[in-house]
Amino acid sequence: MWRRQYVTAQQLAGFRHYKYSAVDTNPLSVHVMQPLWDRIVKIVPLWIAPNLLTFVGFLMILINFFILSFYDWDYTASASSPGLIPTWVWLFGGFVTFCAYTLDSIDGKHARRTQSSTPLGELFDHGLDSWASSVLALSFYSMCSRTNKNSGSTVFTMYVALSVILLNFMFSHWEKYNTGVLFLPWGYDVSQVVLIAMYLLTAGLGVEVWQKPLIFDYYLTDTLIILLIVCCIILSLPQTLYNIYIAHRNKTLLKDSLYEGLLPLFSPTVLFTLFTIWVTHSPCEILKKQTRLFLWMVGVIFANIMCRMIICQMTNTRSEVLHWVMGPLAVVVFTATSGLQGRLEEPIFIGFTLFVTAAHIHYGYFVVKQLSQNFNIYTFSLKKS
Repeated sequence: MWRRQYVTAQQLAGFRHYKYSAVDTNPLSVHVMQPLWDRIVKIVPLWIAPNLLTFVGFLMILINFFILSFYDWDYTASASSPGLIPTWVWLFGGFVTFCAYTLDSIDGKHARRTQSSTPLGELFDHGLDSWASSVLALSFYSMCSRTNKNSGSTVFTMYVALSVILLNFMFSHWEKYNTGVLFLPWGYDVSQVVLIAMYLLTAGLGVEVWQKPLIFDYYLTDTLIILLIVCCIILSLPQTLYNIYIAHRNKTLLKDSLYEGLLPLFSPTVLFTLFTIWVTHSPCEILKKQTRLFLWMVGVIFANIMCRMIICQMTNTRSEVLHWVMGPLAVVVFTATSGLQGRLEEPIFIGFTLFVTAAHIHYGYFVVKQLSQNFNIYTFSLKKS
């Protein structure tokens, strides 16, 4: 257990030949944010390792999540007791989101600046991004609050919105799995800027600003969630399919069959099918009882699946058919929805969530350790191993 080698010899060989390729066409990123990052990165001391920037940004997102969890565990504080969450928490959320967004954007620039770019750096960056994407959404939901007579979003809407965010992230890397090029999604920069603005607006005007209907019975948070879902379905997915079609037409696809190209989608499809069955047929309504923890579990398992896909994508190796957690998850979902767990559904769910979180941390630690040894480098230092 403590000497686990998750990366195969074939994948290690693939890492040695890996070359990063990405395309960013977002006007906000190209014309506004990139010039800003080019100036900020010059401030970073040359002795700081790029991976340290990435990790600090992720830790800041986690700290913000845990603070909001302390004040608003069940997502009801914003509606039932608007003053329960102090103003400094919203200000801190805006500051942390900006810092994490900045660090995530300059780590690659700093790696090239210090001539320390490695495949480990990209895997470390995108692996943490796959987890951060759910943590950011879970923090944002504290501004929405759960449905009551005044405003808010249903817990099922939260689940659907989170699923769309995660699937949008997955499509970008699935696209790279087939084409070898990462087409950076437009929604990333826009979502970060909007999230920062929402934190600051909440700090200035109070959370009540989100509890006033815009038109008919639709609130601003409802509108933002609807726009998020529409943009992901109408903009991101068609663009992904188009880029894959262009690669197919130009005969530059990395996979030689439809089955091989679709292979990374099998686990996420099964995953969200099982989750949807659970939240719609749970006898104790587990999503309502443990909203924050259930959505946390969704993000953790998804992040582990994505890390494995990213490794296969970077090393041009075959993706696994089904992630190992699908078996235990299917058993838990079946026994829960059939009533076999009875009153134990909630404690079993909590235990399963702790288990998959520990398993993901274990996986991430040993993958990073294995690659550090393979490239003969330190993860958080520019000194040579």
